Amino acid sequence: MRIVLLISLSFSLQIVAQTARVIKFTEQLCSPEFHGRGYVNNGDSIAANYIAKTFQEIGLKALNGTYFQSFSFPVNTFPNNMEIIIGDKKLTPGVDFIVDPSSGKGKGTMDFQTLGIDELYTGNFNLLKIDNKKMFYFSNVNYKGDTIKKVKENLVKIAKYAPVIEVVNTKFTWSVSGKVYNFPFIQVQESVFNNSFQANSSVIYSIDAQIKNHTARNVIGYLPAIKKTKKTIMITAHYDHLGRMGAATYFPGANDNASGNGMLISLAEKLKTKRLKNYNLLFVAFAGEEIGLLGSMYMAANPIIDLKSVQFLLNLDIMGSGEEGITVVNATLFPEEFTRLERINKDKNYLVQIKKRGPAANSDHYFFTQAGVPAFYIYTMGPNKHYHDIYDTYYELSFSAFGNLSNLLEEFLRNFKQ
Repeated sequence: MRIVLLISLSFSLQIVAQTARVIKFTEQLCSPEFHGRGYVNNGDSIAANYIAKTFQEIGLKALNGTYFQSFSFPVNTFPNNMEIIIGDKKLTPGVDFIVDPSSGKGKGTMDFQTLGIDELYTGNFNLLKIDNKKMFYFSNVNYKGDTIKKVKENLVKIAKYAPVIEVVNTKFTWSVSGKVYNFPFIQVQESVFNNSFQANSSVIYSIDAQIKNHTARNVIGYLPAIKKTKKTIMITAHYDHLGRMGAATYFPGANDNASGNGMLISLAEKLKTKRLKNYNLLFVAFAGEEIGLLGSMYMAANPIIDLKSVQFLLNLDIMGSGEEGITVVNATLFPEEFTRLERINKDKNYLVQIKKRGPAANSDHYFFTQAGVPAFYIYTMGPNKHYHDIYDTYYELSFSAFGNLSNLLEEFLRNFKQ
């Protein structure tokens, strides 16, 4: 009896230690020292080293002598100045304004110029008459759908000839780009203008934009099966995020996707403790997802193992909530695996629902599915709607279903035919 109690206590302490590691790991990825895991101050490289170190501490092996796979791409960055003053109001980055991810650099003091909605909707205006000594202004708040889209397309054209301010009244959602306009392109919240445009206002701005060729690294950890086999299951999550928009403002990327890497670590801890009998496990933290799934595209085109040996890929993104269950992308493509996931959930009552979704090119599973690898992309659903904004912080993560989802995914992986 005493031996049983000691074993039970030891197992409980192990679970506590694993949970503490996952929490610390996730919080650290969101910290200012990681600079939003982007391309300013080598934020993504700092994160890659931290993830590789954690893989090593868990006991995952390097594959072919390294934890890394490198690739390069151009990216537009905003490392230094990020300042806008309109009238007598100094704007706060990420709150009052964001720059378009393709925004060019520039600084100065300018009056405003504008065009009518008919001209901006049709594109029937002479770009050569745009004055690059003035800031082009347009309030894109009273329109819908196709109109907003067409106006934005023409504002982008204008950004080749002059700085642009687009006034909006929707949530800011930032991104990353590999190209750069000739001039700054800035989105400003309507509230800055007190719901009206002051024609006699001026703008003082200083935007530092630098496009560079960046080398990023996918991070890989390997866990061999108990029996010698080529059959492999991949478990993946992208670790990169948007980085910094100026020296003072960064995007923590907690739900997207520090939380997914936390789940990656959680599963690695559990599966290292008791390895699968007939399946190797390949844990991959992808770089370059936010700029167009570049890390996963590179690995699918330059595989580190034979993709024919990969029996399944489980991709994890946005794992920080779960109050409303999960969505499974590719569920309609792989009904047998989806049915098994549903059955486990029904038997154990882990999650309130598992929502079925068809194929979509919206995360790192995509290029592997295109290459013939069966895959699910799973994300949680819940009240946390912070996405690609400065409010996606560690403290907004509820982890409401994290433990149960980790258990569900572990059972799903252990229930592949042995």
